[in-house]
Amino acid sequence: MNNKILKCMAIDDEPLALEIIEAHISKCENLKLMAKCANAIEAAEAISHEKPDIIFCDIHMPEISGIDFMKSLHNSGILVVFTTAYSEYAVDAFSLDALDYLLKPISLDRFKKSVERAEEYFTFKNQQEQPQAEMNVGHMFVKVDSKMLKINYDDIWYVEAFADYVKIFTAEDRRIVTLQTMKNMEISLPADKFARVHRSYIVAIDKVKSIGAHEVLVGTKNIPLGKNYKDAFAQRMYIK
Repeated sequence: MNNKILKCMAIDDEPLALEIIEAHISKCENLKLMAKCANAIEAAEAISHEKPDIIFCDIHMPEISGIDFMKSLHNSGILVVFTTAYSEYAVDAFSLDALDYLLKPISLDRFKKSVERAEEYFTFKNQQEQPQAEMNVGHMFVKVDSKMLKINYDDIWYVEAFADYVKIFTAEDRRIVTLQTMKNMEISLPADKFARVHRSYIVAIDKVKSIGAHEVLVGTKNIPLGKNYKDAFAQRMYIK
C-alpha cells in the first residue's frame, strides 16, 4: 500500500456534514485536510492554493452543484469522492469517473473503505508505466510490467469501476488494473457474454451463480445489483 500522505479537501454547504468529514479524515493517518469549503466557488480558489489529491464533495449545493463542479475539474488529476443524501445522483457521478459515492449519514467504516480505494488508486497512478487495455475480438491485451498480457474474454469473471481505471477480475482473488473506462468496457465486451448490473460492475453472464433481490453472486463475491439495471438484467437471464 502506498504510504503517501494524501492532501484532501471537503466541500459541503452543511456545517455539520463538514464536521463529520473532518472527524473521519482525522482518523485516517494517510490523509491531511487542507481546506473546508461551503461551496464550489470557495473550493475553486482553495484548489489553486492547496493542490489537493482528493476532494470529498457534496452534490446538492447552491449555485454550482457538485456534478457541475467535477466537470470543471476534468483532466486535473484530482480524485473526487461524492458525499450526498440523494442516491439518484449516482449514475451521473460515476459517469464522470468519480472514485466513490458515499451516502449520508457516512459511517467511519464506509469512509475508510473509500480512503483505501483512493490509496490503491494513487499507487497505480504513480507508476512510471501506466497499464492500458487494447480491446480486440475475443480478447484484450493489457500492459503489465512492460509486457502485453493477453486476457481472453471467457476468462473474465467481472469488471469493477475504479475512477478512470477498471479492475478486471479473472478469478476471485486475481485482478488486473488498467487505464480504461467502464463505458468503453461495456461497449467493447461481447454483449452476449457480459452485462452491466451496477454503475460500478459488469459481470460475465456464465459466471453468475445466483441472483438475489439486490445482489448477484459471482464465485463467492456478492456484487450489488443496481435498481437501474435490475429489470434489463433479469430479462436477459430469465427470458431466452
